[in-house]
Amino acid sequence: MPVESHLAGFAELDTRTFHDLLRLRIDVFVVEQSCPYPELDGRDVEPGTRHLWLTRDDAVVAYLRTLADPGGVARIGRVVVAPAARGAGLAGVLMADALAAVGDRPCVLEAQTHLVGFYAGHGFTVSGPGYVEDGIPHTPMRRNPN
Repeated sequence: MPVESHLAGFAELDTRTFHDLLRLRIDVFVVEQSCPYPELDGRDVEPGTRHLWLTRDDAVVAYLRTLADPGGVARIGRVVVAPAARGAGLAGVLMADALAAVGDRPCVLEAQTHLVGFYAGHGFTVSGPGYVEDGIPHTPMRRNPN
């Protein structure tokens, strides 16, 4: 089945969709990765935040959000693919869609270190020293406009 791509601000999300997006985020980041942290950080509702997700048969299979950081910088975060949908290239589709939406703005993200190569394939470069957050090594990365 083909996937469908969706992009919306918070005010455009219906309650069922927001529930399904949060469910995927919590299932992976909090439960699967054993990282109890406050998933609802207040940034989902900011006017500059965009939610991007992929569905297959109306089920959410992948998600990320872009935030509007100071200075016109876009921040990609909460990148997640449902366990049953992994290995099908959906993270690449999600990133391509996100970067198309970001356009020519500079873009940053905090990569889980084992995914640095994946993000490098999308034009990101390491922009600072690695660090550990919630027991998971991370690496800051940046993509400048062409």
